[in-house]
Amino acid sequence: MFILIKNGTIYAPQYLGKKSILISENKIIKIGDIDEETLYQLGVDAKVIDAAESLIFPGLIDPHVHLIGGGGEGGFATRTPEIQLSEIIKSGITTMVGLLGTDGTTRHMTSLLAKARGLEEEGITTYIYSGNYHVPTPTITSSIKDDVILIDKVIGAGEIAISDSRSAQPSVHELAKLCAEARIGGLLSKKAGVTHFHVGPGKAYLTLLHQIIDEYEIPPTSIYATHITRSKELVDDAIKLSQKGAYVDITADEQTIKWVKYFKENGGRMDRLTISSDGNGSLPKFNEGGELIGFGVASPSTLFEQLKAVVKGDELSLEEIVPLLTSNTAAALRLNEKGIIEQHADADLIVINKQTFDLEHVIAKGRLMMRDKKVVVKGTFE
Repeated sequence: MFILIKNGTIYAPQYLGKKSILISENKIIKIGDIDEETLYQLGVDAKVIDAAESLIFPGLIDPHVHLIGGGGEGGFATRTPEIQLSEIIKSGITTMVGLLGTDGTTRHMTSLLAKARGLEEEGITTYIYSGNYHVPTPTITSSIKDDVILIDKVIGAGEIAISDSRSAQPSVHELAKLCAEARIGGLLSKKAGVTHFHVGPGKAYLTLLHQIIDEYEIPPTSIYATHITRSKELVDDAIKLSQKGAYVDITADEQTIKWVKYFKENGGRMDRLTISSDGNGSLPKFNEGGELIGFGVASPSTLFEQLKAVVKGDELSLEEIVPLLTSNTAAALRLNEKGIIEQHADADLIVINKQTFDLEHVIAKGRLMMRDKKVVVKGTFE
């Protein structure tokens, strides 16, 4: 089966202008002028999408999702639910990385791995981090390094908590050893081997991560810090961390565009910045004494909502914002055929109407998952 997307305005994520895209199996096989009539004469069975009034982007990559839910800080009843495939498709996400959060006792690495495999079978690309907030951190094989080497879906460690009352209060040396394990595992398996850090609202900000880079033989690109927009002071520290070469990540919300602009205007490395949803994670609120005073549930849709906000406005260009949801994330996670629209890359694409800015079509691994705003592939039990 072939899919032909005709005459869309492509951001790959760089602007390519109006072109057509031909997809076969799970790959992009041609970009440019494609004669639809010739395909028919050759007897090619092709689904055709007219994108003349649409924008085409790479499928979004979400590097921080609680696939089997998260939370529980308010007791067992506050454990958030598992994510469903249709939620992911409606959000324009075609690749995501799953993780555990605070709870590594009633939620398990093996369950996370099984959920990732299930979503892959249903149609999207998935990976996971090994571990959770705490150090020592839970694994599948008893070793972060071995998890990365031996388990195809494990691409690094995470989410390890720092500057947070819920963390295990690890020393810099403990964190450096964990980063080294993940990195060595990555080297031996040709994976990213990153360590993904949950950053809380604590007064230490990113001090421990600066120390790892400055005092240990850990490459900055092995460090990937998220939730960096809790305060102006934390963003300022994240700007410094990005200048050293580390990757930093914004959790999407209604303030995302403001923080991206601030990051850019104050010298942050835009090629080191990404955006994630924290999908299906809990959003606990604590008072100054560390007591839980409320909570909510994050949605994967926040990722697309922030992209849509940029498309509708003029505060940032598409060539500035699209990489933060696609190619920058692919670079941080070393997913070389993701986050781009080019020949031989994976066929993960989203199509957005220029006038309404609505998501019209989603293609994941060369398969049409949403067509004409309707999800056509749902999860097994949806």
